[in-house]
Amino acid sequence: MSGRSDRPDSKCDRMTIHSERLDLILLTPEFMRAILRGDQTEAERLLGVSIPADWSDSENLLALRLAQIEADPAVQPWLLRAMVHRRDHIMVGRIGFHEAAGPAHYQEISPGAAEFGFEVFEPFRRQGFAREASLALMQWATQTYGVTRFVLTVRPDNLPSQALATQLGFKRIGDHIDEIDGLEDILELQVDRQTAGGPATGAIK
Repeated sequence: MSGRSDRPDSKCDRMTIHSERLDLILLTPEFMRAILRGDQTEAERLLGVSIPADWSDSENLLALRLAQIEADPAVQPWLLRAMVHRRDHIMVGRIGFHEAAGPAHYQEISPGAAEFGFEVFEPFRRQGFAREASLALMQWATQTYGVTRFVLTVRPDNLPSQALATQLGFKRIGDHIDEIDGLEDILELQVDRQTAGGPATGAIK
């Protein structure tokens, strides 16, 4: 599929986060269900852009996020978004918070924090998309919900993500054992709400 679809305006369209090159578009339950049943044509129609044929290990993640939305629709703005290259109309990755800010399991070490994760698909790596999308997502959370603490959990041997976290200003505050990825560092960034305004790509450095 090439070019944008003629889908009507929706709430998700209005909640899209814009950065210099990217649109971070909410992935709807309808989109997730289409991917999970293997209907890429319908998924592309719903998103309005081309998407990669293989999302690697995305099925478990999509099923988890879909279950979260079905249990509490109000959580959807926090969850998965497509990283869409605005000029080329193609999905280059995904990003999103794991849940709404302030989960109980971070109250002792990072109260009020919002944890997020991202993936840039192989053909589009080393072009700065992860950094740009991360800045824009954190900007949105700070401006919209007043979030001033952010968390990433990264394996110690995931050197590219560790390097990006360092560039963004994240500091290690602990570690935990993830049931899938094993040992992960818990990294935190604290921002000043009063100085987080301005363009999405430059508000949080």
